[in-house]
Amino acid sequence: MNVDVLNRSGIQPANSSKLAIADGDIHPRAKRNGIGGVSPELYPYMTKAWIEHIQTFGVTFRQPWEKGSAYPKNQPQASRRDAWVANGTATPWGPGSDVAFMAEQHLDPNNVALGILNPLGAGQGAINPDLSNAICCATNDWQKVEWIAKDARLKASVVIPYEDTVASVKEIERRANDMDFAQVFMLSKTNEPMGQRRYWPIYEAAAATGMPLGVHAFGHGGYSNTTGGWASYYIEEMVGHSMAQQAVLTSMILEGVFERIPSLKLVLIEGGMAWAAALGWRLDAQWKKLKQELPHLKRAPSEYIRSNVWFTTQPIEEPEPRFHLAEAMDWIGWDRILFATDYPHWDYDDPATSLPFAMTDEQRRGIFQDNAKNVYRV
Repeated sequence: MNVDVLNRSGIQPANSSKLAIADGDIHPRAKRNGIGGVSPELYPYMTKAWIEHIQTFGVTFRQPWEKGSAYPKNQPQASRRDAWVANGTATPWGPGSDVAFMAEQHLDPNNVALGILNPLGAGQGAINPDLSNAICCATNDWQKVEWIAKDARLKASVVIPYEDTVASVKEIERRANDMDFAQVFMLSKTNEPMGQRRYWPIYEAAAATGMPLGVHAFGHGGYSNTTGGWASYYIEEMVGHSMAQQAVLTSMILEGVFERIPSLKLVLIEGGMAWAAALGWRLDAQWKKLKQELPHLKRAPSEYIRSNVWFTTQPIEEPEPRFHLAEAMDWIGWDRILFATDYPHWDYDDPATSLPFAMTDEQRRGIFQDNAKNVYRV
């Protein structure tokens, strides 16, 4: 993206100060795929019984397709073509799967001082809850050994089998004092609305550690983005990510999650942000009429958005006229916005061309680095 929002007379040169940045959404992946999407790279962190189970039965998710999403991506594995790692053989490693390659292509040239790893395809949403737990735990161990130990700029996310609350809490507590982990990680499409009380122990455990709860777009809840069924086109899924995030936030606010757990920090990842203002207005308007139904809410819904929620920039909305984006940021709060690239995916946002509009020094430092430092345990 390339917008001029605050400085109507001209665009401030991008990265002119060589500002160090925090990237709130980097996707590590294994070098090679395996059965059921579980790479053999995870096998050293799993028991023999689970390895044999995967090799025999694979991994089944809550979705209508046998072999994963039916929506084709614009690039293989939803990634930039130049993110595949040459290794001297005819079959390159998966996109962004090598720490040294990631450093050369992304971390070093973009002066990334803090990168938050958000593993996808890590067993979350698998129908077998014990298998989901085994893959999630193995993914966390793999992040420490293969990523964090090799580059101190990176921080891992605690991947949890969120449909199994007990196992999730146990994994969060296991990582609670490990500063290699920056957040607890869920996906937006859960089996039930995320405000439901079955998930509350997860939020309580996350809040107790001081780690935010990061909720990334996508998931395997078994439901479509629409109100009636599965869409025809990939673009409908992409646009639907923001709808799913709005549903997450609405459920968590109205069910009283933030009232019950006021210290919980929620980071909504890869679902946009400009919609937050309109959602807050709509919730407040209905709450004023129906607040008797919600005696557990002590404040207007929009106030919980401002006090407990952060948003990543990628993929940010790009309105015309462009100054409306600044208005959305004003409503959300400049301290609530975290920069993210979505590396190595095809819709990756280059820090050199993203958000190049003139901001105050405080706003620029906030979005590109300081806000992330305040949210995560850095």
